[in-house]
Amino acid sequence: MTASNDFDPLGDQPKLFSARLTPHRSLNRTGFLVLMAFVGAVSFATGIAFLLMGAWPVFGFFGLDVLVIYWAFRVNFRRGDASEEITVTPSELRVRRISHRGHVVEWVLNPLWVRLDQKSHAEFGIERLYLVSRGRHVSVGSFLGPDEKASFAKALLASLQAAKRGITYNPTS
Repeated sequence: MTASNDFDPLGDQPKLFSARLTPHRSLNRTGFLVLMAFVGAVSFATGIAFLLMGAWPVFGFFGLDVLVIYWAFRVNFRRGDASEEITVTPSELRVRRISHRGHVVEWVLNPLWVRLDQKSHAEFGIERLYLVSRGRHVSVGSFLGPDEKASFAKALLASLQAAKRGITYNPTS
């Protein structure tokens, strides 16, 4: 019994599957600074060369190019803050999606009624993964690559099958 006499039947259930999916970013903060320093130096040197030739407006356009590249990378890094958390227990499948702006959307489904549906292309592999339950389609793993989606689908399917089999009682552990 807890101190407040609360009974939470879902609190002590084992997790059959838990995953936190985040978009892949191949450039870290240090790489970004090095790249921007390189782009800035090349643009500045080229802009000075055009300035000395008398084409002074080109110098400003090179500066504008650096600002646009910087802005594009900042947007890309900001979108990398999005995530999806998928948890499967014997009694529920919980999908929690957090956008890059911090908005949270959560779905709680019964794993006994959930079907994993996938849209695949012959050449590219798995393109989309959906959790289907009672007519509702919830897309998961949208920012994973085809091979990652296949691996994720295999693990999620195994956990859904384990949830459908039910909890096994093992008194020795």
